[in-house]
Amino acid sequence: MTTAPLGPDALVRLVAGALLQYPGDRFHDELPRLRAALTGASPEPAALLRAFLDETETLAPLALCERYTNTFDTRNRRCLYLTWWTDGDTRRRGLSLVRLKRIYRDFGLEYAGEELPDFLPVALEFAALREEAGTELLQEHRAGLELLRLALAESGGPYAPVLTAVCATLPGPSPETKAEARALAASGPPQELVGAGTALEPFGPGLDAPEDLPVALRGGGPAPRDLPWPALPERLPA
Repeated sequence: MTTAPLGPDALVRLVAGALLQYPGDRFHDELPRLRAALTGASPEPAALLRAFLDETETLAPLALCERYTNTFDTRNRRCLYLTWWTDGDTRRRGLSLVRLKRIYRDFGLEYAGEELPDFLPVALEFAALREEAGTELLQEHRAGLELLRLALAESGGPYAPVLTAVCATLPGPSPETKAEARALAASGPPQELVGAGTALEPFGPGLDAPEDLPVALRGGGPAPRDLPWPALPERLPA
């Protein structure tokens, strides 16, 4: 299968998505591949991700897993599910999840994971493989991403640089305060994804989120096959 190379921002998103998945026992085995993928990535966010890798490389697998589960918690407004920030625990959220699957399908990626389609690593994989449409999707959820980034920074947690790297791939500067991030939601998202014909609507704050599960995207054309964690396309350096 021949595929086009990923751009500098796409590489940042793909590696960041891998780092935001539950580390499990394979994290250290994947470190060389993750570092190699950052060779062609955008310099400033890549530096943030390398620093994260340097720091986490020294930790044992059990410590990494414990740190992950202690970091991402809806009670402390540190949630990795995008529609948690927009729909909360409402019926509307179910419609948003269906819509996300349709967006992935519209761009040639048939979602095949056990994870919910709004899990941030899933969205980041989509935003790497379909960069223009994925950028607009992330922009739609920019307020939630920035609020998560600020919450991680406020808590002093280790994952704040990963979210900072993700936000650096989006147009415009990141907000400096939670009030500025919430103002993004009030301004409204883009009206439709390029080429998807899928209308976007603004939503309100979230309340609850489901448990973490593995990620997999599968599709035709240049989409990747199901891969073990991390879900990096096979064209990345080994």
